[in-house]
Amino acid sequence: FGSRLCGERSETGAQGPPLCRMAFLKVVKNRAFFKRFQVKRRRRREGKTDYRARVRMVRQDKNKFNTRKYRLIVRFTNSQVICQVAYATIIGDHMVAHANSKELEKYGITVGLKNYAAAYATGLLCARRALKKFGLDETIKGKEEIDGEEYHVEDEENEQRPFKAILDVGLQTTCVGARLWGALKGAVDGGLHVPHSIKNFPGYKPAEEKGAEAEYDAEAHKARIFGEHVKEYMEMLQEEDPTKYEAHFSKYIENDIDAEKLEDMYTEAHEKIREDPEFTPKDRKEITHQRKGNKINSSDGTEHSRSVKLTLKQRRAKVQAKIAAAQAKMMADD
Repeated sequence: FGSRLCGERSETGAQGPPLCRMAFLKVVKNRAFFKRFQVKRRRRREGKTDYRARVRMVRQDKNKFNTRKYRLIVRFTNSQVICQVAYATIIGDHMVAHANSKELEKYGITVGLKNYAAAYATGLLCARRALKKFGLDETIKGKEEIDGEEYHVEDEENEQRPFKAILDVGLQTTCVGARLWGALKGAVDGGLHVPHSIKNFPGYKPAEEKGAEAEYDAEAHKARIFGEHVKEYMEMLQEEDPTKYEAHFSKYIENDIDAEKLEDMYTEAHEKIREDPEFTPKDRKEITHQRKGNKINSSDGTEHSRSVKLTLKQRRAKVQAKIAAAQAKMMADD
């Protein structure tokens, strides 16, 4: 290439050849790399499970002889709160108790099924169910007066040791005042022993200076548990923008729930949950289906179209018929 360096332009403006410019490029992901590549676990690939955290929650000491290690699992979807008490085995997780906020309709909470107050009620329901399953609901009552104060069931004097579970938050951000702490508080007030501190609860203020004491406003936490923040937002929208209020709180208006009725709704629900935490399954609909070709007629009067899956022989015959039809059309055109 003469005296020109790699990438240097000549007097005519031509640049050096591309092979010269790529002389120092190293191929890292070569065949040897892919032969040794190990695929991550499925739920890691899907971004659903933090296995580093899970291993630490599930691991049990050998001298405890396979004693069950219970976890309080809290998850949020777009429409509901899910709380579960589970323990891990080599086969998979086994559920001890389960509750979701859609079940709160039975106890009078028909709207706002994923806010802080609903998370508290769902945690309370899950805790009472778990204790009832183990026959501890009469021995361990939990905190019956809801005031937002710090409470630990292990500090009380009971004949039976409390039921212990560790909090499993999954991939959620554990910031101060998050809704998952509402579910934790509900489970703790319900009588579960879940190791925690008040540092992440609403109303907590860390010390501003070194040596000073932190502050915890239990009333602020109590207000969140009873939906005071929702009540204030409803009242503000009613005054400033009634149209937006009707759009945002249409379900509340439909169920005849205004700002003044929120606290009573949650108070009654907490009492009903303690009285009867049992799950009542819905009655199954006895519907029969009859197929006629691709049409399915149901006993409730509905019709559905579902194509029958063809066998390999039928699919090949279908392809041959299409080819024959196309050939016949071409011969006719000629």
